[in-house]
Amino acid sequence: MEKPTLPKGTRDFGPAVMAKRQFIFENIKKVFQKYGFQPLETPAMENLSTLTGKYGEEGDQLLFKILNSGDFLKDVDNTKLEARSSKQIAFDISEKGLRYDLTVPFARYVVMNRNEVSFPFKRYQIQPVWRADRPQKGRYREFYQCDADVVGTDSLICEAEIILMIKEVFKAIGITDYTIKINHRGILSGIAEHVKAENETSLFVAIDKLDKIGEEGVKNELRGKGFDEKSLTTLFHILNVKGSLTNKIAFLAATLDTTQHGMKGLRDLQEVSNILKSYGATDEHVEFDIALARGLSYYTGCIFEVKINNVSIGSVSGGGRYDNLTKAFGDKENLSGVGFSFGVDRIYDAMEELQLFPKDAQISSKVLVCHFDDESFHYGLGVLTKLRAAGIASEIYPDQSKLKKQLDFANKKSIPYTIVIGSEEVKSGELAIKNMEKGEQEKLTIDQIISKL
Repeated sequence: MEKPTLPKGTRDFGPAVMAKRQFIFENIKKVFQKYGFQPLETPAMENLSTLTGKYGEEGDQLLFKILNSGDFLKDVDNTKLEARSSKQIAFDISEKGLRYDLTVPFARYVVMNRNEVSFPFKRYQIQPVWRADRPQKGRYREFYQCDADVVGTDSLICEAEIILMIKEVFKAIGITDYTIKINHRGILSGIAEHVKAENETSLFVAIDKLDKIGEEGVKNELRGKGFDEKSLTTLFHILNVKGSLTNKIAFLAATLDTTQHGMKGLRDLQEVSNILKSYGATDEHVEFDIALARGLSYYTGCIFEVKINNVSIGSVSGGGRYDNLTKAFGDKENLSGVGFSFGVDRIYDAMEELQLFPKDAQISSKVLVCHFDDESFHYGLGVLTKLRAAGIASEIYPDQSKLKKQLDFANKKSIPYTIVIGSEEVKSGELAIKNMEKGEQEKLTIDQIISKL
């Protein structure tokens, strides 16, 4: 019989891994809730009409499509079948797809529930998403996103609070060396106007690959799109400007002074910086990256990307302001939104690489009750009941086995304490509790043990 396998780009998560993942999820959730965000869940699959056209051409190609139920070929035109073009028949055989991100389903939810939602609406969503990408280190086909979005306000306080939330989450999970890159789509539009780019989308898509293919690779891609050498020289003169946020804003204000979008972008970034100062926060970890473009086509304002330094993993968080997403669903009143997402899978990989998980993140039970015979086993059940009633995670070894096997089990599961019960303990009510890490043992009553733990 053939051994079972997993689809490429997907993974199982065993208990030890899940405990660490839960550590990340719980800390993110706490911060989201502290900033007033409410939980939301949407279905794993959406209608393809909801998903297509929202992520740009490259995003549309990465959508996982679900075949229609039953005989999905019966209504397909024969000429399309003979052409053997998957693009031509894709929408005839598939009406649904797995969600690509959580932002588009959120916008769809807002449009469908506009009358029940109070604006500005702040929601967080922690669910898996799927992309038909080529699997590689730090890039999976199924992965979790932790999104927080605010919709129904233009206020730049939202952008400032995104920076504060990222800082707070990283502090809680122990990541100290990271960079929050920030830019503005208006600034990129201003640059496109300044270098006389006829197609700004192709410019943004190329710039977005700067980290992956380098300056020469981006130049070659833009040459293929009709950019001349003078435009490329001007473009990289701007993109390579170094210095502080203030210095870069001053340089760009002088360069893009004739571009309306560019100047608005610079004013917005300055305002976000001013709001952070009012919060008593510094620009530490925040870098104004003029080359940051973010591939998704729906961003219209501030954009963010977060990298953990000194790890071989791409961005672990990103997001931005979008003004036209609800309009894409035929919404009459255009709602402005801003949001960002943590990529938990990449954060997990980075924390493993940097050995940042606390030891207690891996513990399932705090106590294992061990026993020698049938009498001590049944006495142990009473002890277990009292421990659990006090809110202490605990379990009893289920079989009659040698004590060494029971203690080995506790070590394998990283259970920090064992209570060993024999006939003497049953008579006296004083139980031997052992700290497995230190090897120290003492005799205490169950009430004393509960108070100690």
